[in-house]
Parts: sequence; structure tokens; C-alpha cells
Amino acid sequence: MIEWDIKKLRILRTLAERGTVTATAEALHMTPSAVSQQLTNLARQLGVGLLEAQGRRVRLTDAAHLVLRHAGAVFAQLELADAELAGYLAGDAGEVRIGAFSTAVPALVVPAVAALRRSHPGVEVRVRETEAAESYELLSAGTVDLALSLAAHAPTARDPRFTRVTLLEDPLDVALPPDHPLSAAPELRLADLSGDRWIYGGSGPWSQITRTACEAAGFVPEQAHSASGWTAILAMVEAGMGVALVPRMVSSRTAGPAVRVLSGDRPTRHVIAAVRRGSASAPALAHALTALREAAA
Repeated sequence: MIEWDIKKLRILRTLAERGTVTATAEALHMTPSAVSQQLTNLARQLGVGLLEAQGRRVRLTDAAHLVLRHAGAVFAQLELADAELAGYLAGDAGEVRIGAFSTAVPALVVPAVAALRRSHPGVEVRVRETEAAESYELLSAGTVDLALSLAAHAPTARDPRFTRVTLLEDPLDVALPPDHPLSAAPELRLADLSGDRWIYGGSGPWSQITRTACEAAGFVPEQAHSASGWTAILAMVEAGMGVALVPRMVSSRTAGPAVRVLSGDRPTRHVIAAVRRGSASAPALAHALTALREAAA
């Protein structure tokens, strides 16, 4: 039987994720030559070629992809073993490292941490504000234990590395200047604002969300101003500089602009938590997931 080397398999998996030997070395705090040597040794142990030259880069062979399919199940089982052992050794104590997008920190993470302090004081939570792409890189690398993101910006549910947990459906409201003609209208549809000037980011997720929602309502929003932070966006709306879509997680904590719930067309975004497959039963992580579900509810 082949002697499988977990360390070398982890290097191969990281190469598949990062794409280059240099990026793999940086992620694993190794030198590129050490990465190459370990993968050469793994290929020799398995008796198959794992890499092919492709210009200045390398490409994974079909044999490498076959190995990685099985390695995914191995890593998930090891995470499960770690989780069960942590439960045996630590009981309700432990540390949970969370990577979360900015809106989720005050709306979900802070209430969850406050609840954990009361119910499970032995669980320590460390929070790191991250963008979605970064949070899943950190989760895969083991730097964080739980990632919070929008479902639209998460890896597919078929990704064998992660288990996804749906937390909430977050409706999008519209923020209007206090003296806007429609601020007191009995009903308001997104299409009613097709002639208004809009405020949203020049690029990134929220720009895409705003454009997609408006286009689904039948118009392309005229961008008057660009901002990515909610403090700046809401200040400009309050000053009468335009209108903006605002997630309920933000609008419920907002004073100043007139925030209206849309009737008819109600765009939403979905917020999920993700953990490494097999790790969800670790006691501290399970308590954190429960606290996040309760905060979402």
C-alpha cells in the first residue's frame, strides 16, 4: 500500500488553489524550491506524474486531480477527528477565529460574541474583517475557522473543502433624502426611482448588487457619486445628493435618511457561514454557529 504523506498532499492542494509554485510557497511559508522538492517526492512516492510544464508555469496532471479528489475526503475526515478530539479534551472551551465582511460584524458577529460570553464564557472569539475572497483563502489555509460572506460571493456548495450554513435572507431597502417627493409615499417600487441619481461603489460587490437590482426592475441606475462605506453613502443621501440601496442589516441601525421598504420588487441578498468540511462538530465552533444563527433570527 502507498504511504500517503499528509503534508505533501496539503502542498499539492494549495498549489491547485493558488495556481503557482511561488504563490503556494508564500501561502505555506516555504521556499519555492522546497515546494517543488516536496511535490517531486510525492510524485515519486505515488508513482505518477503530478505536474506538467506549461511555459513558465506548471499544470496539474489528470493523476494529480484524481489524488486531490481523494485528498479532499481525507482532509475532511481529519477535520472531523480534530473536532471530536477537541471536544474530548476541551469540553466547552476553545478558540474560534471568524473572518467576516464589514456589514456582518456589527449586525451578526458582535451580538453572537456577546451571547457566547454569557452562555459559554470558555469560548474565545477572534474576529477579522475580510472580503469574501480573502476569507475563503484564510479558511482553506486554516487561518480562520469560520467565514461569513454573501452566498453570491462564496464558493459553490459543491466545493468539497467547505460546509455552508445559511444564516439569513437580508432584504435591500432604499435610502432617500428626507425631503424626497417619495419619502412618504404609501408604496414604493424600485422602478419609481429610475429617474433619480444613485450613490454606490465604483466597483466591487455592492456596485454589482445595485446594478443587478435596478436592471431587474427595468432600468440602469445613473451613478451620481461613488462610495464604498455606508457612513459616506448615507451621509450623501441625507444631504440630498442621491438615493441608494441599503441592506436591512445596515438600514435597521440607521438614523438620518428616510429608509423605505420596497414593495413589489424586493431585492435580497443571502448571508452564509462556511467552515472547513468536517469541523462543524468542534464544540467551540458549534457554539459559535448556534450563536450566529440566533443573532440572524
